[in-house]
Amino acid sequence: MDHGESRRPEKRRRRRRVALCVAAVLLLLIIVAVVLGVTLSKETNQFQSVFFSRCEKFKGHDCQKIWEAFQQAYVNQDPCDIPMEAYDPLITAAPFKPTCNRMMFWSKTKDVVHEFTEKRDCFVTLEDTLLGSVLDGLTWCGKEGSSETFTTDCPGWTDCKNNTVRSFWNRVSAAYADIACGDVTAMLNGSIAVPFSPTSIFGSIEVKGLNATRVKSLNVVLVTDEKNVTNCTNASLKDLQKELAEGIKYNCKEVPDTQIQECGSNPQKPCGSCW
Repeated sequence: MDHGESRRPEKRRRRRRVALCVAAVLLLLIIVAVVLGVTLSKETNQFQSVFFSRCEKFKGHDCQKIWEAFQQAYVNQDPCDIPMEAYDPLITAAPFKPTCNRMMFWSKTKDVVHEFTEKRDCFVTLEDTLLGSVLDGLTWCGKEGSSETFTTDCPGWTDCKNNTVRSFWNRVSAAYADIACGDVTAMLNGSIAVPFSPTSIFGSIEVKGLNATRVKSLNVVLVTDEKNVTNCTNASLKDLQKELAEGIKYNCKEVPDTQIQECGSNPQKPCGSCW
């Protein structure tokens, strides 16, 4: 018997097993690709759904146009290489409108200030505007070679300077400060040792963006509580005064958190008497 012939069936079986293994691997790769594609598409759709549902609460705006301008800033881009200017088309699509004497800035007082503005129509924060409201609390980014919007595995706030989310908030904060007019209010935290930080968005962008030709004064509301550790004589607040453009008056008042809550819950009380 020819020994070569005796091994032919075994070779055919081996080739069949190899072919089956290759087919199985290809099938697995196809399944993974499909699942990944569906997952990414679902991620984009969920984010887009939130974007549109929030945007549509603001009447008279083209949310599709705003969405397209928004995506233009980061889709198919390195999430750590998104400069502030990338959001310029978005600002153009949904420009801020000045609300003189009612504009409120804040630092380390987000919960307090928004609880107040939700109850009373006295002041308007950045997060009360269309762009601020639509993207408040959300995380997003793009990736090179992809047309999707990702909400996971995005760089954190401090992971890189020009990350998608940080550049957005820097840009819209600058735009909001640029339209500030009249008497401007800032709510700062009196329960921390340094209520004004020059590296915060308020200190590094918003304060520097206040224009003396439009802004008459900056009125600081220093929110205090039973654990209060500072007051209006704090050294960091002296630094704040120095940062203001010449011609903008500065005022500071210590206001208990309980007083702000009480005023927020009393719609009969005039806004001007809240502090």
